[in-house]
Amino acid sequence: MADDKVRGAVIGCGFFAQNHLHAWNDIADVRLVAVCDKDAAKAKAAAETFRVPAWYDNAEEMFASQKLDFVDIATTMPTHRALVELAARHRVPTIVQKPFAPTWDDCVAMVGACNAAGVPLMVHENFRFQAPLMAVRRVLEAGEIGTPYFGRVSFRTGYDIIAGQPYLAREEKFIILDLGIHVLDMARVYFGEAETVYAQTQQIRPNIVAEDMATMMLRHRSGATSIVDCSYSSQISPEPFPQTLVHIEGTRGSVQLHLGYRMSVLSDGVTREEMVDSPLLSWTSQPWHTAQESVLNTQRHWIECLRTGRAPQTSGADNLRTYALVDAAYRSAAERRAVAPLA
Repeated sequence: MADDKVRGAVIGCGFFAQNHLHAWNDIADVRLVAVCDKDAAKAKAAAETFRVPAWYDNAEEMFASQKLDFVDIATTMPTHRALVELAARHRVPTIVQKPFAPTWDDCVAMVGACNAAGVPLMVHENFRFQAPLMAVRRVLEAGEIGTPYFGRVSFRTGYDIIAGQPYLAREEKFIILDLGIHVLDMARVYFGEAETVYAQTQQIRPNIVAEDMATMMLRHRSGATSIVDCSYSSQISPEPFPQTLVHIEGTRGSVQLHLGYRMSVLSDGVTREEMVDSPLLSWTSQPWHTAQESVLNTQRHWIECLRTGRAPQTSGADNLRTYALVDAAYRSAAERRAVAPLA
């Protein structure tokens, strides 16, 4: 790591990748040395905007030309496996956007490739690093509400997500894989691993291929039950986008994450409230700011893990467990029964 800076590159310079690029610039011990996009104009523009010295429209050429300590793959899902395997061949530690890949076999192959190369792999599962959701986790870990036995993690909105990412309208798997994967991951964080999943899906919006609403019930190994629900077609006032709402009951009380990032905690008959919003940064704006700041938190965690040699919270191996819930939800909806996640 020359000059004690971690040398990184970003592949993918599109819509959401702008947050990645801003966040890397905010981490003092990271130096972006290259960006890459198959659209040369996007790569060149990103290099100029974020003061990155080199840009490429060919990832193989970038790996051959640059000495990298890590690569951040912020491209669309179908490209992930080839790019992760390319990075593994060059023995470059890799962080890759969610969803991990289109299929379970692709996910397993990427984890295997990085294991074989001896390099860390992290999935950019940024809900784990959202300030309000981390605040709920701290309450649970502190034991304030005792042992959780029931909860609901909910993300429902009418915000037109397809306007910024039109390719989503053509996906054969939509909301569970795009958004539900985040909410299912938080259910794992709050309640532990699930032994069964029962799911029902709906398609409300016209002119899309797949589901835009999903309701999932998980039975966890701990004995807890959680309801995970998500929607891109809810007409709600006030519009909650992009907030995740949480309700968890335990043996000593409850914790709720309300609209407006207000968290209330009932513990042994005593209630307290706390605002758990994210701060505005120079490059973030409402209502996106909490999601945007989570990108910075995610990337800081990645760099800390690279520095210390620790496995990331959302390593490729860990994300397989979340992806298994996504797979189970789709199988459950198709078969109309509760199913067990893949091992």
